[in-house]
Amino acid sequence: MKKGILLAALLLTQIATMMAQQADTVTVELARTSKVVFTIEDKRDLEQLKHYDFNALFDDILSKLASGDTLSGHLADTTWMYDAPESAESDDDDDWEDNDDADWGDDDDWDEEDDWDHDDDCEHMDRKVWHSMNFDFGINNYLENGAFPDYSGAQYTVRPWGSWYVGINSILHTDFGEKFFVEWGFGVSWYNFKFQDDRTRVNDTPTGVTFTEDPRPFSFDKSKLEATYLNVSIIPMYSFGSNHHHSQWWHHGHDSFRIGIGPYAGYRIESHSKQVYNVNGDQEVDKEKDNFYLNNFRYGLKLQMGTQGIEFFTAYDLNPLFAKGKGPDLHAITFGIVF
Repeated sequence: MKKGILLAALLLTQIATMMAQQADTVTVELARTSKVVFTIEDKRDLEQLKHYDFNALFDDILSKLASGDTLSGHLADTTWMYDAPESAESDDDDDWEDNDDADWGDDDDWDEEDDWDHDDDCEHMDRKVWHSMNFDFGINNYLENGAFPDYSGAQYTVRPWGSWYVGINSILHTDFGEKFFVEWGFGVSWYNFKFQDDRTRVNDTPTGVTFTEDPRPFSFDKSKLEATYLNVSIIPMYSFGSNHHHSQWWHHGHDSFRIGIGPYAGYRIESHSKQVYNVNGDQEVDKEKDNFYLNNFRYGLKLQMGTQGIEFFTAYDLNPLFAKGKGPDLHAITFGIVF
């Protein structure tokens, strides 16, 4: 115990001295042929080092060296990973990352790729602000007087499967403590409202937009209304654990459950209607670019929740899809996933 305390004091003293001299490498001679080399890249690490249980650390290292294949064997060039303590009170059982208690005498048991992943995660978590590109994918619908138009049998009733919502967003994640953070940024999104009746026709009339059944004697495949928006959003999030950063599906993460709700706003940059039908075996496409009295601005609330590398969202437009008095009173709603 005394050796561990003495060693810890010696290490911290020499590290502080060398850092004051703007050096980034500290070498501590321990025995006739043994030494410890510290590489310091950030002075802020000193506060973290003060909370290490160096006695437990070196006992564990010496124990694994003693049980290995001697210093001339497989342990000679091993890079040891040791988790940074979360507080001044450290847990001897949990702090040591030993690669799932693998047999240290076998080269194959050391997973170099896992080592790099761990380094990336630690560096990632040290930052207070970090950036990601998020992709939203979901289905669209809209509510009229609090209900889906399916119940009224309206001509503008949509088919959820096929009414896709797609979004690409540049997001900054800003930490405000261990459990609270904010996701904010901008992006572009596409509304696709695919009508239940493939014969539905969107008409832009002087008095407003109307939805009628196309009387032409063709075989219709689809009919839809599409709109593209530029968006901004600010979503305050709360995490139920300390590791809350969103991870992609393809990246191994240890993220905790998180939930948040916040506002978004968008500006319409393009809209059009589209009909696809067959005439004598030939496919025809009618595409009409128009505003169809769609509101230029949209704004609403977005709810997000997720865990690990998966996140779900629901977005609801507080303002109507069409200008007041120029179309049905519809409020767009979207359910989807973020990846």
